Amino acid sequence: MDLLIPDSGLLFWMTLVFLITFCILAKWGFPAIVKMVNDRKEYIDGSLKKAHEANEKLANIQKEGESILQEAREKQAQILKEAADTRDAIVEKAQDKARDEGARLISEAKAQIETEKQNAIREIRSQVADLSVKIAEKILKEKLDSSDKQMEMIDRLLDEVSSESNKD
Repeated sequence: MDLLIPDSGLLFWMTLVFLITFCILAKWGFPAIVKMVNDRKEYIDGSLKKAHEANEKLANIQKEGESILQEAREKQAQILKEAADTRDAIVEKAQDKARDEGARLISEAKAQIETEKQNAIREIRSQVADLSVKIAEKILKEKLDSSDKQMEMIDRLLDEVSSESNKD
């Protein structure tokens, strides 16, 4: 049993060495260890705080990105609407211009047709008048070969003229 129960001298020296080691550790070792643990704790806390701030910034950036994207979509829709309105206005303007140009061309064509019609009517009248004069001349030459016929014709024409003037 001597092996299980230490000797009192050995127990004294072991206790003395333990107390000296504990005092040395308490004076220099434990504060250094506690300081390192505290530094490590502060570093971890700082890292966690920075990570939290980074998450908040990331969330803000995501929100800002979404708002910018939404704004870009709205601007795109507005630009497309303006482009469609501009296209419609240009098409309508071109159609109006084409209608005006068509109406102008039609009126010019009508005026030209009317002018050509009047010229053709004048020419036909002129030809009819020339033909009538020539026909009348030939008829009168045949009828008025003799002087008796000429006198008879003059009398008849004078009677017609006088009767027409009496009516007026």
